Amino acid sequence: MDDAVPRRGTVTQRAVEEIKAMISGGRLEPGGRLPTERELAVRLGISRGSTREAIRTLTAMGVLEARHGSGIYVTALRAGDLLETFGVVADLSRGPRLAELLEVRRILESTAAALAAARITEDQLAVAAEHLAAMDATDDPEEALTHDLAFHRTVASAAGNETLAALLDGLSTRTFRARVRRGYEEGGALARTRREHTAIHRALAARDPEAARAAAAAHVSGVEEWLRMQGG
Repeated sequence: MDDAVPRRGTVTQRAVEEIKAMISGGRLEPGGRLPTERELAVRLGISRGSTREAIRTLTAMGVLEARHGSGIYVTALRAGDLLETFGVVADLSRGPRLAELLEVRRILESTAAALAAARITEDQLAVAAEHLAAMDATDDPEEALTHDLAFHRTVASAAGNETLAALLDGLSTRTFRARVRRGYEEGGALARTRREHTAIHRALAARDPEAARAAAAAHVSGVEEWLRMQGG
């Protein structure tokens, strides 16, 4: 086993770290095939059982993938795949942790909007406008939520940072937004939400990063304030 890998934790944990070091060090490339389980076990100096568990752990993390009849491969290591489980945290959090997640979302959402204001294309602006119009045209909460999600994903994508977009996607799952918005909108805030989305789009169209940052922060702050008032 590589001496550069700290010798702490269980055998499986050390094997996980060693395989990750092989990837980060360029000995295994994204899309590349792992050595066979037997070969990897010998290289790592551990049992095949521990090697198998390490592979399962990294597969669950989105680092490795099994291809039927072909072997185990390193994934493309896209941020969205590696951060996929982040959405579970948002979906299951309650109370103070839910408020903390909204605070993080406010910080990231405002940063993404500022970046998007400098980078968004005309096509992306048009797509965002279409989702705004669709939200205004419906009273169906599910349909409104669909376009709400699509609007924010368009803005995040326009920021041009895949990792930032993946983090925001994890903090903006359909389940998470539905849980928060259900109570918030029962308080009569749907019209306010639409106005805030419009303000974000207006700042993006003006190519004004600071106005976009402020509009996005204000949008999330409204929900965050409501949640804290509920004791969450």
